[in-house]
Amino acid sequence: MITLPGSAPAQPSRGDGDAELDGTDSAHLGVGFSSPRSGLTVLTVRGEVDTLTAPRLETALDELLDLAPDGDGRDLAVDLEGVTFLASSGLGVLIHTARRAARDGRRLFVVATNRAVLRPLEVTGSAQLFTVLPDQAGIPGA
Repeated sequence: MITLPGSAPAQPSRGDGDAELDGTDSAHLGVGFSSPRSGLTVLTVRGEVDTLTAPRLETALDELLDLAPDGDGRDLAVDLEGVTFLASSGLGVLIHTARRAARDGRRLFVVATNRAVLRPLEVTGSAQLFTVLPDQAGIPGA
């Protein structure tokens, strides 16, 4: 069972079920997830990822990575289209997640076209740690 910080416990669903984005807390970061196919979980993030909100993102990603992989493995996509600011603390969370996913034999996709997200990824060279896609339709099998 996944409990995203600031939200009620939720169970990943098969198909197009979504957990509601919760952006009402003082951190102003909304996170939600869906499981559009077996073996894939998409975490959708909205708001600013900075020193105050990065721990919430890290907790959500760690909880998703803690899920036991099913027969096809468990790919993870982080949809950052709704992110308006990505600080170095948020970048560190993504790097940590990429390393952990690789160690566990999982694929990590990052959905981003927003300059606020792409620029930090490109400048630091961290974009090479995961597959950056322009939209969720580019995720294999999604």
